[in-house]
Amino acid sequence: MNHALLQRVEISETDGMRGADGLSVELRVASLFAGIGGFDKAFESVSASVVAQCEIDSFCRAVLRRHWPQTKLFEDITKINPAEFPAADIWTAGFPCQDVSLARGNHGRDGLKGNHTSLFFKLMDLAEAKKPKIILLENVVGLLNSHQGCDFAIILRELTNQGYAVSWRVLNARYFGSPQSRSRVFMVAWRGDYRLALASLFEPVRGAKTAAERKGFVTKTTHAKTGAIVPQVAYCVAATSGRHTGNDWARSYISYKDRVRRPTVSESERLQGFEAGWTVPGAGYREPARGFDSERYRAVGNAVAVPVVRWIAQRMTAALAQPKAPSSRRGFMEECLLIAPDLANSTETLRFSDIMEEVNKGEFVYRWKGCGVAWGNNIVEGATAPAPSQVVDSRFVNLLDNEVPDDRYFLTPNAAIGILRRADSVGRTLFGPMREALENMVKCFSAADSPRVLAGEQIAKVSIRPPRTNKRGNSQLDRSIAVRATRISY
Repeated sequence: MNHALLQRVEISETDGMRGADGLSVELRVASLFAGIGGFDKAFESVSASVVAQCEIDSFCRAVLRRHWPQTKLFEDITKINPAEFPAADIWTAGFPCQDVSLARGNHGRDGLKGNHTSLFFKLMDLAEAKKPKIILLENVVGLLNSHQGCDFAIILRELTNQGYAVSWRVLNARYFGSPQSRSRVFMVAWRGDYRLALASLFEPVRGAKTAAERKGFVTKTTHAKTGAIVPQVAYCVAATSGRHTGNDWARSYISYKDRVRRPTVSESERLQGFEAGWTVPGAGYREPARGFDSERYRAVGNAVAVPVVRWIAQRMTAALAQPKAPSSRRGFMEECLLIAPDLANSTETLRFSDIMEEVNKGEFVYRWKGCGVAWGNNIVEGATAPAPSQVVDSRFVNLLDNEVPDDRYFLTPNAAIGILRRADSVGRTLFGPMREALENMVKCFSAADSPRVLAGEQIAKVSIRPPRTNKRGNSQLDRSIAVRATRISY
């Protein structure tokens, strides 16, 4: 067993960045598609220095300027002159994933020029010019199967063609100290070293078992000061969390006896691993008449979950600081399984030489697994838990505001009716206290609107959609919700 290698990947959360001589070394990070600085914040927690940022959204740039006033901030990745871009050891990027295969074209990068779909290749052009040691990428899990798997194959090949070894793994923020179900695929491209690429995303022991995932969504917790009721784990913070409609049955809400509200901006910030107030823009950004809430919700919903990136940063920086391990006589597969035992689950092997012809013709169809590594011509992938070996416990209730917010955060009866209707139409089981509160809202509304016991007609009239036949053929669903609600006893 390669004890030197195993020693380097058993990383303590308190490890700093130190060179082989034991002296402190400052790690330089450049953040592309920076958003509000989630990657940047995570790497600063391991004593890295953010030397460059690039973000095209004006609101997000205003947030970045407030937190990093001295960092060089670029606006458009397509207009960056490589000679003017600061040198950095690590690049981070939560890049847009749309239509990577179409942007590439059948034989190169010929399609959809000037569109956001080609931004990944702009990133690759810049990387080819600057040659960073490491590139950390993040995207939605759907990237693995975008265009029947072609997009992900192209991304892997683009990186390996530039001399990078690429590891990837799907990780869920709920297991890293962020109590929301937010799965994302992370990719570590490490120039010339597949062992360090693997060590950045995998531990020498298997990830924790996550069999009871559903329990966190149904376990009731109550805030001691406000009486707010929430499940232990929230649903994913979305960029549209500031709005509520009848289709929001799958979102996280905060319930009371007869009221339901959306999370405040500060609660959403905490769920993502930021301090409350993080998304307030710097001075000089003009505040619209409606306030900043919409922009702040959008920005934090599009951000990366800081606790997950912090875990990766700790492993990555500690691996960087260790002396280089001696060459191993083991084969590629054996070495990969030693460093990342999770790859032994449902292991598959592929070769770029076997798949790229189909990819280039648009005939490749493959469902990529949740973790793996690519180096040279070889790909090894497997299935793993989206969690570290030691789960970091966290609860939604601990991130709630200590005061009840004003009425603008609370749902209207119309929205309550719509959520109930939508949940029933798709057979969705809502969080129990939330369902009870929504039905109490409808009951109170119907009682105030009409003295009749059966107020279904009145409720149907104010529903956000008129009664109509749904997929189950029930044209009286709105009315049945209202009627059922009037029969609830407190």
